[in-house]
Amino acid sequence: MPADVAVEVHLDVAVHLSGDPDQLNRLVRNLLDNAVRHARAKVSVTVTTDGAHTALIEVADDGPGIPTADRERVFDRFVRLQSARTRHHGDATGTGLGLSIARDITTAHGGSITVADTPDGPGALFVVRLPIEH
Repeated sequence: MPADVAVEVHLDVAVHLSGDPDQLNRLVRNLLDNAVRHARAKVSVTVTTDGAHTALIEVADDGPGIPTADRERVFDRFVRLQSARTRHHGDATGTGLGLSIARDITTAHGGSITVADTPDGPGALFVVRLPIEH
């Protein structure tokens, strides 16, 4: 992780998910890696709930964002949007698999993942919805 990107974590509640802990860890790691790669200075991770049955994991960056037309395509294998999301410090690493893997893990756990603009300016906001363990 570049030293000049701050990562803020906000945990509103204790959320218990059922599933493969290694895969859920990989899901969050892939989203963080992607966010840090494209952030200018800040990444924010928020874990909350949406009702009694759904956990929300939101990962936001303050980078250039993802054009609306590409928001579904970023989850395809080997897709890299270098023209829309500039590489941090010229970093050309990445295979274009991280977000595809994140979607596969989310779907396998009965959830969904979407991407939108951040509410307070440029940047991408990835929202993962997963069922809560009861």
